[in-house]
Amino acid sequence: MRNRVTPLGDLVAIPMRGAWTGNRGCLHEGTEVVRFHRSQLWITCALSFRGWRLPQWAPRRFTVLFFHDEAVSFAAGHRPCALCRREAYEAFRAALGEPSLKANELDRRLHRERIIRGTHRRQLHQRPCGELPTGAFVIHDDTPHLVRDDALVPWTYEGYGSPITKPGSGMATLLTPPTAIAALSGGYHPQLAIE
Repeated sequence: MRNRVTPLGDLVAIPMRGAWTGNRGCLHEGTEVVRFHRSQLWITCALSFRGWRLPQWAPRRFTVLFFHDEAVSFAAGHRPCALCRREAYEAFRAALGEPSLKANELDRRLHRERIIRGTHRRQLHQRPCGELPTGAFVIHDDTPHLVRDDALVPWTYEGYGSPITKPGSGMATLLTPPTAIAALSGGYHPQLAIE
């Protein structure tokens, strides 16, 4: 079904299993995705929490989305859920240096950074290659790549590919919004599907 999220934020139908779930509001009618997002609340949730079962494709309920790993969810513009992932949410805010930042303020900030206002087009950002933290996603050779230490690792519909050396100079085109980059640079360690 078309409920897997790519680092570009696109929703695709691929067999890859997700390590996380989340939502952007009700995006579906029946089992068809008909919109890109419904609100500024884009969260990354645990696959299970308190035994709750999330209904997929339920009328007027949020669309359950899946992420390959947490770095993919950040690249797409999501943040840790304050309910089912409270510890990660607190760590994210602490890594920003803003431990009392309210969730709705964080959501507004991320929303301004992830899409161009009035459109569904991704807003890309620039950053020096030497300042890229592990867990960030960049566009390299027209493909999303995960930054992992001194390497760039391509992301595909089948998972991560073979790493290449990260450029030591020049500018990188970021998929991951600046707020998430600040959290990664501030010490937040995202879950990665490669270790």
